Amino acid sequence: MNINARCGALFPEILREKVLQHQADLGLSFDGDADRLIAVDEQGVVRDGDYILVICLHAWLREGRLTTRRVVGTVMSNLGVELAVRALGCEFIRAPVGDRYVLEEMMRTQAQLGGEQSGHLIFLDYHTTGDGILTALQLLQILRKSGKPLSALADSLQKYPQVLVNVPVAVRTDPLSCPAVRQAVETIQKDLGDGGRILVRLSGTEPVARVMIEGRNADKIRVQAHQLGEVIRQELGGT
Repeated sequence: MNINARCGALFPEILREKVLQHQADLGLSFDGDADRLIAVDEQGVVRDGDYILVICLHAWLREGRLTTRRVVGTVMSNLGVELAVRALGCEFIRAPVGDRYVLEEMMRTQAQLGGEQSGHLIFLDYHTTGDGILTALQLLQILRKSGKPLSALADSLQKYPQVLVNVPVAVRTDPLSCPAVRQAVETIQKDLGDGGRILVRLSGTEPVARVMIEGRNADKIRVQAHQLGEVIRQELGGT
């Protein structure tokens, strides 16, 4: 049985429709085992873990709750999160995807806040694992104290457009070990400059290479992501 089948945090569109239908102030969506949270604001905009992490950071800084100015995200955290964290005078540390890796990095660096775009957030002062109920309580407390709607608090994060492409591969080797792939990545990164980011990695569960590009221009990075994906397909023999 799939506890996440077309419901909860993996399908926030259902919640979005209900928030708009009932003119609710907020919607909260958990996954099947309730270790992650995705929110929907009063305007029907989905706010993922990136937004919640930055909102919590702002609040904790105001309240003087951080003993270390470090925040842990993952390689998939939006570039906007890194820039927002750094703008607040904090260090942003990227871990591999997975809440266990976020926790390991938090323990290593003594960071109190960490989380993933997927809605796994860890508040080390309270717990050593993701807990959607705890995350919801933290968010609700911040909303009550601020007296502002979620949409206003979410303005503290300006996300960069992000494009994800999955490329089937026949050879399970690091795509970046191929000179042609490395060259393509370097060319695109040079074009993006400081205003963009590229991530290329093999999936741990499927025979695919995952390409992620972030940048200021959504149309441009969409073309670049598919161009890079085609180079990977040619080099690694996917179908």
